[in-house]
Amino acid sequence: MDSFSFNTFNKYAPLGIGEAIKNFNKSGKRLVFVCIGSDLVLGDSLGPLSGTFIKNKEIGSFVYGTLNFPITAKEIPYVQSHLKRFHPDCLCVAIDAAVGDSEDVGLIKVVNSSLKPGLGVQKKLGAVGDISIIGVVAGKSAQNYDLFNLTRLNLIYKMSEVIADGIKNFFDSNPASSAQNN
Repeated sequence: MDSFSFNTFNKYAPLGIGEAIKNFNKSGKRLVFVCIGSDLVLGDSLGPLSGTFIKNKEIGSFVYGTLNFPITAKEIPYVQSHLKRFHPDCLCVAIDAAVGDSEDVGLIKVVNSSLKPGLGVQKKLGAVGDISIIGVVAGKSAQNYDLFNLTRLNLIYKMSEVIADGIKNFFDSNPASSAQNN
């Protein structure tokens, strides 16, 4: 499993995210984005906030999961079915918050594999996506749910901006990708 990590506060992170997506989409498939999380828990709002920012960039791609219409982990089976039916030839990029080692908090990881939402809070749900963008918003502990509530809004907001900017950079540097998604 290939992956790249970027510090949220590194000014080159958006460029790196765009290049990582390009690296993992060598086939040039159309992209569809699934942003997972809930706006009810601050640390879990990375996905819907990112989805809102991505949608506002008007990249010409389908974006599922925004602050207005969040996709929570329990809805993953329905999302998987929807993607198979309506986007069978697309590459799905799944975006979600995660817990990790305390020194990894603030990292955005782009991974060439699916993600399993809810693992940080011991949920066993299906995997989603072909490429994952994961924002490490809190350190691992016995009370991961509590840590999600104690995550700083500034970190979530900045991570979401950087992820959206990285995706916009991908489309700006790959005009054919943008044209095929319209």
